[in-house]
Amino acid sequence: MHGFPEFSYGWRKQMPFFAAQGYYVWAPDSRGHNLSDKPRGAAAYTLDKLAADVVGLIDAAGVERADVVGHDWGGAVAWKLGADHADRLRKLVVLNAPYSGVMLRKLRQDPAQRKRSWYMFYFQLPWLPECTSRRNDWQMLTNMLRRSSLPGTFSDEEIAEYKRAWSLPGAYTGMLGWYRAMRYGMGRGKQEASGGPRTAPVQPPTLLLWGAQDRFLGRELAQESIAKCANGRLEFLEDATHWLHHERPEQVNQRILAFLTQPA
Repeated sequence: MHGFPEFSYGWRKQMPFFAAQGYYVWAPDSRGHNLSDKPRGAAAYTLDKLAADVVGLIDAAGVERADVVGHDWGGAVAWKLGADHADRLRKLVVLNAPYSGVMLRKLRQDPAQRKRSWYMFYFQLPWLPECTSRRNDWQMLTNMLRRSSLPGTFSDEEIAEYKRAWSLPGAYTGMLGWYRAMRYGMGRGKQEASGGPRTAPVQPPTLLLWGAQDRFLGRELAQESIAKCANGRLEFLEDATHWLHHERPEQVNQRILAFLTQPA
């Protein structure tokens, strides 16, 4: 499951590798992105609905359980699956994405994280993000990708593929729907922050890979998120950023493979 502002193309350095290992690999365009449906309204993009989409894909594959890998927003969906649909997962892999309750609590309590995550609030505004992001041939999103990654991570040809997907009718508003739906999850975050009911622990065996140079998400988010797991392992890639699967594909692929092939 990919994140923002990507689509299935974001897994181009992982899919051939795992297919060659004998895995049946699906990398969908998530709801609102590229060629997938783009329902209107933020309520269509809650984590409950996004997780249900993945359960539907597992059903369509004709299997009881699957290994799920998610990055960024796709990682948030993966965490949701691990908490609420553990019976449909064999193993869970998350790349640079905090558990949603941890993230929401940090946004409320930590000014430094709010500063890092300014864009999450900006993208929730009506109509303005659509206008500013499209200016100068998607310069804002292009700069976001390139300035937050290691030099040379995203080529001109790869950026052109992203621009094509962003420009599809309704796609960018659909992509922003994920941020605009955050208000539907704030209640749970408030409960956790005030010591109220906790979300369910994540039961499936979980690997959390984290590019330590992430400029958006603080390292402590990884440490607090792995504590939500009944059987979790946290591994840092010290020389990678938020885009670790693009920057260090060989390391990421091998670490995921080692985890998936290890007896549960």
